[in-house]
Amino acid sequence: MLSIDGSFGEGGGQIIRTSLALSLITGKAFRVCNVRARRDRPGLQRQHLTAVTAAAAIGGARVDGAHAGSKEFTFLPGAVTPGEYKFSIGTAGSTMLVLQAVLPPLMIADAPSLLLFEGGTHNVKAPPFEFIQKTFLPLVNRMGPNVSVELQRYGFYPPGGGRFNVYVEPSAELKRLDLLERGTILSERARALVVNLPAHVAERELAVASEQLGLMPDQLDLEQSANAISAGNVFSISIESESLTEVFTGIGERGVRAEAVAARVVHEARRYLEVGAPVGEHLADQLLIPLALARGGSYITGTPTLHTTTNIEVIKKFLPVEITTTQLTEEVWKVEVSG
Repeated sequence: MLSIDGSFGEGGGQIIRTSLALSLITGKAFRVCNVRARRDRPGLQRQHLTAVTAAAAIGGARVDGAHAGSKEFTFLPGAVTPGEYKFSIGTAGSTMLVLQAVLPPLMIADAPSLLLFEGGTHNVKAPPFEFIQKTFLPLVNRMGPNVSVELQRYGFYPPGGGRFNVYVEPSAELKRLDLLERGTILSERARALVVNLPAHVAERELAVASEQLGLMPDQLDLEQSANAISAGNVFSISIESESLTEVFTGIGERGVRAEAVAARVVHEARRYLEVGAPVGEHLADQLLIPLALARGGSYITGTPTLHTTTNIEVIKKFLPVEITTTQLTEEVWKVEVSG
């Protein structure tokens, strides 16, 4: 049984989600201690517990010691069974993070799956629905599977209540993926979504994008919706290049001005454009498991984050792969997976 130290590296929930996914794929049991030791509220929170129970459901696993707040648990995987599943967090916890625990084994399974999620769809410090839809999944689909998502209702903090579906048409083997050049920038767009909020919130965010990124009116999208059980705001910038589409997102928070939300997103998008690498820092983290399952692939990115380096070490505990990070310039790195 593998022993995983949950305080290692970034010491957060990514360690748990990667361990769950790869345990189901490899059949290797693991015990994790010091769960989320580097977080303000250590131990399993609702969204992390949902990831554990979801992984156990699709993989017939036995789980010991996993409950709300627990700082250690054991996971003994069984056989992965594709099919139809519903996972409800019961809070505004991120459904996109729960997806990370169950998608990798299901996208290489022997039959399709339909997954129904309830909870948060747009969370601070978690990938939003649009990033999964426009950035991550198109790259996964290039590798062989066909994974599509459908948003039914937005879910914001604090009540959650969001809903989205995932349809997985698996591929027994994944093809390697190499993202070494970004190519020409084809489009840049800013989108401000307000749900059960006045339009001026979105207008102020788009004004920041116009002023600081030089976007023209036909590059600005304002959307209003009532499709949620609470109020919510999402501001995003999409940069489409010849290689991929990167999406940078900010979520409105109580007490944070709309201009501040937009400025943070603009800063992240501007840094991405300046560095010139095709793969942004969040995508760099999430591509690692698909490339490791393909036993090969590479990408150019900015300086690897602690999330990325931690994920690399967890993956190497489960899979016989080599993952190297090579600095090319002051701000540009190459990540290569082989096995």
